[in-house]
Amino acid sequence: MSVFQKATKSQAKLRAAIFGPSGAGKTFSSLRIATGLGGRIAVIDTERGSAAKYADLFDFDVAEPADKTIDSYVETIKAAGEYDVLVIDSLSHAWAELLAEIDRLANAKFRGNTWSAWSEGTPKQRRLVDAILDFPGHVIATMRSKTEWQTSSDSSGKSRPVRVGLAPEQGKGIEYEFDVLFEISPEHIVHVIKDRSGRFQDRTIDKPDEEFGKALAAWLSDAPPPAEDAELVEKAKAAVIEADSVERLDQLRRLVSERVREGKFHQATADQLVKDILAKVEEIGTEVGAVS
Repeated sequence: MSVFQKATKSQAKLRAAIFGPSGAGKTFSSLRIATGLGGRIAVIDTERGSAAKYADLFDFDVAEPADKTIDSYVETIKAAGEYDVLVIDSLSHAWAELLAEIDRLANAKFRGNTWSAWSEGTPKQRRLVDAILDFPGHVIATMRSKTEWQTSSDSSGKSRPVRVGLAPEQGKGIEYEFDVLFEISPEHIVHVIKDRSGRFQDRTIDKPDEEFGKALAAWLSDAPPPAEDAELVEKAKAAVIEADSVERLDQLRRLVSERVREGKFHQATADQLVKDILAKVEEIGTEVGAVS
């Protein structure tokens, strides 16, 4: 039997990153794109409450980790597993904290040798990347970029200072981990640097909005759903039939929702199971009423 099989595009989840200088609109643009993707939105805010300033414009839940270590990031990412879209604002704090930890390790354990200290730092960075890639929903991560001022001439020939963003403040090669990579300017204009869909590569987008999020969602859903786990479906049906309490049925209902997020149940299958669960709840309630 061949180890190869026909390549197909399964329904995927977005992995996007947007980087730029302070004030470019990374948080606002991420929330607009997230809204366009659809579903419940969670925001990990390490920017001292910057996301909450847009609470009157967008519907989302927010978490502000007590510290900015990679362990804290990973724990909070896992806690957001029930949401459809996760905005991480921003990844740069995790990198800054890791660099500080490398310095501490080098001085305390490796006689000032930072190269040796990275033997412990690199696995931590990998844990953060793996947590992002393993998240069951869409992910949009923001990153700060180093800023410098350059001199430019306007239409009248007069020189004026222009603020520009440089590389993102994160680990080398982080751009390889994302499907889509945006650079946003202080004028809120996005340049699509990387795009695995091929639909937006090298495009310039003025103030990316909800419609752009919908376009990304359309690309991601342009494929047949993955095959569901038939064995798990049969086990779920049997569990509903055997359930003898409302508590057990409520547990099964939550489990069905998890299986949909994992891609193991199709939505139509889940809808029928929930219908069967509600019917069983009503049946148990009727029996209790008859006994009393």
